[in-house]
Amino acid sequence: MPSPYWSAAEVSERLISRLKEIRSEAGLTQAQLADMVSVSRKTINTVENGVFVPSTILSLKLAAALGTSVEALFQLPE
Repeated sequence: MPSPYWSAAEVSERLISRLKEIRSEAGLTQAQLADMVSVSRKTINTVENGVFVPSTILSLKLAAALGTSVEALFQLPE
């Protein structure tokens, strides 16, 4: 029976990020969003491109800054 837990690498490969789409709809640049959540523009870029899986705290900050939920930003495929 497969494990119900995924490794960080598996999550990174499977995580669906709508961050770029929602950020763009909000009219924000990567730099503007980064300033709002106190991270670098490169961090936003790597999250948008699936290179980096954000922490729970960063996910919550991103959702709050964009006026949405974490679930709207990040999803696992079914």
